[in-house]
Amino acid sequence: MATAPRPRTTTRDPQELGRRLTGWLDARLPGARVTGVEVPASNGMSSETLLFALDHPDAPVRACALRLAADPAAYSVFPVYDMARQHRVMRLVAEHTDVPVPRALWLEEDPTALGAPFFVMERAEGRVPPDVMPYTYEGNWLHSASDAERARLQDATVGVLARLHDGFPAGEAAFLLPEGEGSPLLRHVESQRAYYEWVVDGLPRSPLIESAFDWLDAHWPADEGPAVLCWGDARIGNIVYDGFEPAAVLDWEMAALGPRELDLGWTVYLHRFFQDLTVSFGQPGLPDFLRRDHIEARYAELTGHAPRAMEFHTLYAALRHAVVMLRIAYRQLHFGEVRVPEDPDALILHRGSLEAMVRGTYWS
Repeated sequence: MATAPRPRTTTRDPQELGRRLTGWLDARLPGARVTGVEVPASNGMSSETLLFALDHPDAPVRACALRLAADPAAYSVFPVYDMARQHRVMRLVAEHTDVPVPRALWLEEDPTALGAPFFVMERAEGRVPPDVMPYTYEGNWLHSASDAERARLQDATVGVLARLHDGFPAGEAAFLLPEGEGSPLLRHVESQRAYYEWVVDGLPRSPLIESAFDWLDAHWPADEGPAVLCWGDARIGNIVYDGFEPAAVLDWEMAALGPRELDLGWTVYLHRFFQDLTVSFGQPGLPDFLRRDHIEARYAELTGHAPRAMEFHTLYAALRHAVVMLRIAYRQLHFGEVRVPEDPDALILHRGSLEAMVRGTYWS
């Protein structure tokens, strides 16, 4: 992990984007200037983030962040980037709940201006648990915090999910349902199956991922529970914290209408992903942080809803993450950053964890 080359995240020139953005903004705020353009070190490989300052006396905010749909030339991670959908979700969450989301400003669906659709929002100030190197490694602010401080952050984070799920009117999220028939959970799984087929089109298929889909079919929850607005990418690496309290909840591109456990399973598993990797490299990590039993108990305490079928939902989270990782690996192959292995499952970093889940031995 420490020496592997970080996959490229963009093929765009941030300074050129800044110049084009200035021209676009001039039609909305004549005379506005874009300054201090930068790409954050944590920029992802899906939609891209550009940070900048807006210089104009009538600017609604000064510190801004721009989310730009992925460049197709960069072998995008997802087949579709619906920026209007993400912008709408953020505005609705701000309208209906007290979950802290950045103030969403302008939306541009015409790709002419910057080469892809985008939206501008207020930049949140604070600190984010790092992904590279993961916060489970030594040498970052969260790992260096006390047990009590991490417990405070954990409880506050579960509180974000509780307030979102309880406070948002589910009917307002109906537009997030994928096309098709069946329950929200069934439609969600089928959309992930379609995503997997897109990832492996013309490329080696993953026996492990396909066995995980088979496991889901064989262990479908008898009671799926009520559908709520799910954040989708519910992990602490997508929250800006002020101290140990959430100041801004980011990355709503995976928002969905589905069971509460979609978010809970993702929160649990994405921490386990980092924790398992850290242990495999000889460090203890944070074994008492974001534990599944603690998250389930805290969520039930806050909402009165006891999480159900969590082995299903944590495996589903690991499966979804495996499909994304396979796409990222094939993206690295495309750019010549890694070699093609004989076994495509070797491209999945958490192969051992997902195999153990399919066997039923991971949580034992």
